[in-house]
Amino acid sequence: MDRRRCAACEQVFRRRAQSRGQLYCGEAACQRERRRRWQRNKRRHDEDYRANQTQAQRLWAADHPDYWRQWRAAHPEYAERNRVGQRRRDGERQASRLAKVDASAAISPVASGTYRLVPQIGDDLAKMDAWTVELTVISKQYRPARDAGTILQREDVIGTGGPPC
Repeated sequence: MDRRRCAACEQVFRRRAQSRGQLYCGEAACQRERRRRWQRNKRRHDEDYRANQTQAQRLWAADHPDYWRQWRAAHPEYAERNRVGQRRRDGERQASRLAKVDASAAISPVASGTYRLVPQIGDDLAKMDAWTVELTVISKQYRPARDAGTILQREDVIGTGGPPC
């Protein structure tokens, strides 16, 4: 008989004569690993299998709506470990957003209003997706005068052509 090394536990085993391509020994843990690897590969490469698995999981979850709530109640150490891990992951996610190369903090806050963006042509930028624009105020935020009963005039919103907003 042919001897081989198990792909899961790496122990030497005798393959069965009926299974020439046997890669795993007969231990239960190794057989579970074989099935787990097969399923992972099948999900990765077979779209129909993946869709069927997703549908089956959704149907099962719909039939057992309280399963996870009950499981977490029965396993409080898991729930606490997950809470701690989620806080850590949230912190890492927030820190990673701060380290983005193309993220920028506002140097001076821009006043609220309606603006027209006009692209400025120039080939001095190193990034292809960066824009340089000119901001022109179209309207200021409306603040009612003391006499709130007056009719709103065009100049009250846009201005009278005096100094820019």
